[in-house]
Amino acid sequence: MGSASARPLGLWMCVALVVGNMIGSGVFMLPASLAPYGWNAVIAWLITIGGALCLALVFARLAQAFPRAGGPFAYTEEAFGRPAGFLVAWSYWISVWVANAAIAIASVSYASVFVPALAKTPGLAALVTVAVVWAVTAINCVGARAAGWTQLWTTVLKLLPLAAVAGLAGLILLRKGPAAIAPFEPSALSASGVTAAAALTLWALLGVESATIPAEQVDRPQRTIPRATLLGAAFTGLVYLLVSSGVLLLTPVAVLQTSNAPLADFVAYHGGGDLRLLLAAFASISALGALNGWVLLQGELPAAMAREGVFPAWMAKTSANGTPVRAHLLSSALVTILVLTNYAKSLADAFTFMALLSTASSLFAYLFCSLAVLKLGREGRMPLSPGLASVAGVAAIYSAWTFYGAGWSVTVWGLVLLAAGGPIYLWMRHVGRRTSETRP
Repeated sequence: MGSASARPLGLWMCVALVVGNMIGSGVFMLPASLAPYGWNAVIAWLITIGGALCLALVFARLAQAFPRAGGPFAYTEEAFGRPAGFLVAWSYWISVWVANAAIAIASVSYASVFVPALAKTPGLAALVTVAVVWAVTAINCVGARAAGWTQLWTTVLKLLPLAAVAGLAGLILLRKGPAAIAPFEPSALSASGVTAAAALTLWALLGVESATIPAEQVDRPQRTIPRATLLGAAFTGLVYLLVSSGVLLLTPVAVLQTSNAPLADFVAYHGGGDLRLLLAAFASISALGALNGWVLLQGELPAAMAREGVFPAWMAKTSANGTPVRAHLLSSALVTILVLTNYAKSLADAFTFMALLSTASSLFAYLFCSLAVLKLGREGRMPLSPGLASVAGVAAIYSAWTFYGAGWSVTVWGLVLLAAGGPIYLWMRHVGRRTSETRP
């Protein structure tokens, strides 16, 4: 499998990659987006965590059976062939760089607590966001190990404010009792509210498949990737359930829904004083850590696709240390365009739109991979127990349901971006045919 130096990402770096990518901007920004949904959002969290754990098991079993770089693309191609593999690779790549735009915005949004001009000066936040994206891109261009260590330390740092928020929520409950919680009103619950909230909550848990993408950089991938995927998903789900639901139920809607830094405002509302500033600093660091992990993927994924002949070959070109610099530069250029074309939106609105767009784009990969388990299992190409078949079926249904919940506006944008991959696919087919014809 190669030496440790050739495969620099071990178990804990992979767990940090999964946790760091999943716990990024979502836990810090979503209370503002979810505030209008109330208890619908809490139910959505429970459904989303269950769906994410099903997806985690799907990816863990696929990684054991097919430890190839490329993750969702590799598994989809194994089951359904190259056209479906391209669809998944293209849509997943879109979801990654759109996610990077949202995460970078979240980091700058929390920084606005210290520099209010970021939220008030038109265009300034967009320029700073772009600068953050390119700074993190530069770190990743140094190499996977530099990105791995950055991810490990930022993951440790980001857990500190979340522990503080969970602790504060616990103290509030101890001091005030159940009266502190927003009243549960069954009449306010609705299927549409839960569905819409679930599309947002899945954003927070995107990244469950993160460790499967850079498989060629992982030590003992058949063992490390499944363990990291399941450990990371279970831990992250617990953190979100405690922190996000606590903030939603213990803070008035009016405080959260217009906030650029909802966790910091939660602390301030409950008398946290200067702790608000400390939490905002850690939240900004957390988003930077998630951005670092997703930027790693935005380079590794298209490079792996190029090596497979799915994307143009020049994207597979690596530097002396094995880093796909060209793929990083192209992805970050697309992030830059997306951020600058949405500069007129408020930070919170821009974040919500990009979070939903990234979620919708990723659902193609989740749906196809869930179906791949069923198909490959029936063909005898991977183990398929009745339990795993049931989990894969639930994951497929969950993916389709969440796509519906993202809404028509986001769905249309997602389909437009997906259609943009058509010419690339046709060109790569043409190149492949010409290559095969010229071979002796």
